[in-house]
Amino acid sequence: MILRELAARLGCPVRGDDAVEVVRVAPIDHAGPGALTFVAGPKWASRLKTTRASAVIVAPSLETPLPSLLSDNPYLTFARALAVLQPPPVPPPGVHPSAVVHETAVLGEGVHVGPLAVVGARARVGARSVLRARVVVHEDVEVGEDSLLHSGVVVREGCRLGDRVIVQDGAVIGSDGFGFARDGEGRYHKIPQVGIVVIEDDVEIGALTAIDRAALGETRIGRGSKLDNLVQIGHSVTIGKDTVLAGQVGVAGSSRIGSRVTLAGQVGVAGHIEIGDGVVATAQTGIPSDVEPGTVVSGYPAIPNREWLKSSAVFPRLPELLKRLRALERRLPGSGEE
Repeated sequence: MILRELAARLGCPVRGDDAVEVVRVAPIDHAGPGALTFVAGPKWASRLKTTRASAVIVAPSLETPLPSLLSDNPYLTFARALAVLQPPPVPPPGVHPSAVVHETAVLGEGVHVGPLAVVGARARVGARSVLRARVVVHEDVEVGEDSLLHSGVVVREGCRLGDRVIVQDGAVIGSDGFGFARDGEGRYHKIPQVGIVVIEDDVEIGALTAIDRAALGETRIGRGSKLDNLVQIGHSVTIGKDTVLAGQVGVAGSSRIGSRVTLAGQVGVAGHIEIGDGVVATAQTGIPSDVEPGTVVSGYPAIPNREWLKSSAVFPRLPELLKRLRALERRLPGSGEE
């Protein structure tokens, strides 16, 4: 594809030779002839002098002799260019001979059902959706259009997935919530988990992530939210729109997380609390109570990020400070050591 054709697809102006051919996208240090690369910010601009790429995506303010696509968000344009030049393979429509599709299930036009996949009774799979090998879709599940369930995904009974949902390998949607009642003798009795999980449009769920069904009602993941690998979502949790949860985040049952929230790796959220819109929690933060909208928090228990940075800077000096404090105490009147 020549650069001006790609520019038209992406809606970007071109600076320089618009007839250069680009066939792939590559990192700036490994790009060669025919490759399109990108520079996300001034930090990487010096590498434009040595790259062998045929063209580059840059901000309009960045000067380079290379043919350029101009974008105010080069990283986003890079992602869109990648989808155009190197789209992922799309398996052909149809049901593999080894798959099992219940006679009452409904498959939309162009659906692919891979080897050893199972589609249960009364399940509905929307047009052009893909169920790869060993996917199990239980009874009464709904999967929207243009969704992709990778190998080994399990969607339990009654759960609903919207359009353009991507679920990575081995994730489980709708497993039983962790609900038990204790009797007078200390024994635990299972509380039936009869709710469902609702995944709204344009959500992506990482590999080996588990999203528990509600005891009653629903667990809900809002439109456009992205969950990384190994995330645990407890029963009856609600997550808003365009929220990002990084790897190994754990959210206990019945908590509510707002929209445009970012929880970095290994953040833990206690149950029955509310995290407001726009909150950012840095890595390994523990959140035991409600967090106001727009707050940046760190540490355990979570406190404002700036306070945490000041406190953590003191931690390595605590033994020295304690030694000095004890020395001062010994010099005080009445200590017996004047």
